[in-house]
Amino acid sequence: MNISRKWLKEFVDITATDKEYDEIMTIAGQKVETTTRMDEDIKNVVVGKVLSMAKHENSDHMWVCMVDVAEGEPIQIVTGAQNVTEGDLVPVAKHNSYLPGGVHITKGKLRGVESNGMLCSFKELGLTVNDCPTAYEDGIWILNDEDVSVGQDINLVIGNDDTVVVEFEITNNRPDCYSLLGLARETAAAFNVPMHHHEPVVKGGAEGNLTDLLDVEVPADDLCLRYTARMVKNVKIAPSPKWMRQRLRSAGVRPINNIVDITNYVMLEYGQPMHAFDQRYVKDGKIVVRNAKDGETITTLDGQERQLSPEMLIIADAEKPIAVAGVMGGEYSGIMDDTNTVIFESAYFEPVQVRRTAKKLGMRTDASARYEKGLDPDGCPRTLKGAMELVELLGAGEPVAEFIEVDNRTAEPVQIPFDPDWINGLLGTDISVETMI
Repeated sequence: MNISRKWLKEFVDITATDKEYDEIMTIAGQKVETTTRMDEDIKNVVVGKVLSMAKHENSDHMWVCMVDVAEGEPIQIVTGAQNVTEGDLVPVAKHNSYLPGGVHITKGKLRGVESNGMLCSFKELGLTVNDCPTAYEDGIWILNDEDVSVGQDINLVIGNDDTVVVEFEITNNRPDCYSLLGLARETAAAFNVPMHHHEPVVKGGAEGNLTDLLDVEVPADDLCLRYTARMVKNVKIAPSPKWMRQRLRSAGVRPINNIVDITNYVMLEYGQPMHAFDQRYVKDGKIVVRNAKDGETITTLDGQERQLSPEMLIIADAEKPIAVAGVMGGEYSGIMDDTNTVIFESAYFEPVQVRRTAKKLGMRTDASARYEKGLDPDGCPRTLKGAMELVELLGAGEPVAEFIEVDNRTAEPVQIPFDPDWINGLLGTDISVETMI
């Protein structure tokens, strides 16, 4: 589990150094595997402004650029990129700079003309088109629409600044720590500081009675103890805001679009996986959580056709499977660029069944890794509410006020006896009841 200390600060305010944090958390029971800085792979790369461009005397496709990097005299850089114009703001790898993968940039000559660095694409900075959705994919990353200044460290632009990523080894008996909130609780306890937790608030302004729009049945009540669903209308598919893309990237999750990113974001924050269905492809507005039928198949989001078997739990519509429960969604009910109405699900699936299904299908995912450890069924409505808050915050759509819930739990909550005298006798201590509580 990777967490960003910058994101963690939203819940727990501590000033410990990286070394102190790692040591105290490991002693407290949450072993730290590694700590890395997201800015350590990019050195001496800044924002530059292209002042002038002239044709290369020995090439018909290269340009000789004079670039202002806020260091007195402009520097000369030769580029073969065709999407750069005078006045553009661009990433500049100066002489003696480093890029991801250990690439070392030094000054030299390109076809006889001196070049004191390199203009960079977002790919050369270790980013993808999902990280930079408005950028030109096959050229230099143009920063004109970004809030940047000449000479600024590119790590500040990317969001790598002050972002320390801590990798924890989460043992199988601590699924509660498979989330940012879980590790925030552990951090607050280890450092004896308060934890701040925001309770999601949802307005839910879309018109319509959800029970008229969506029907949920759970015949496999022994394998799905709780299923919650909510609908969002007037969806606007777009890239997520920069802060969300940066937080996902720090956790090792690739940004896709605002709806998919919301499901991944709340999974990281709350530890509860979610899925989003395009309502158009849920036949007759019906969701059925059942065992697969012998011979049924599903094409999952990775484009692979999977052969299902009766011991596997699936999410189906009125006709066919649309997701492998707790593992991965189906390709044809996924979120598209023209999706208008979305059904969000948050459910508790029996962990042993999820593990066996994922193993048999050969597709262990972030979702199955969490489900197979056993999650808290009470997390389903809380996570669903958090997702709806983000939908409204990002202007991604209008949630219907109601939500559907099927609760198949029958067991009473476990009650643990509290006997202060026995505890003191076992430990050889004299701790007061008030302190224990």
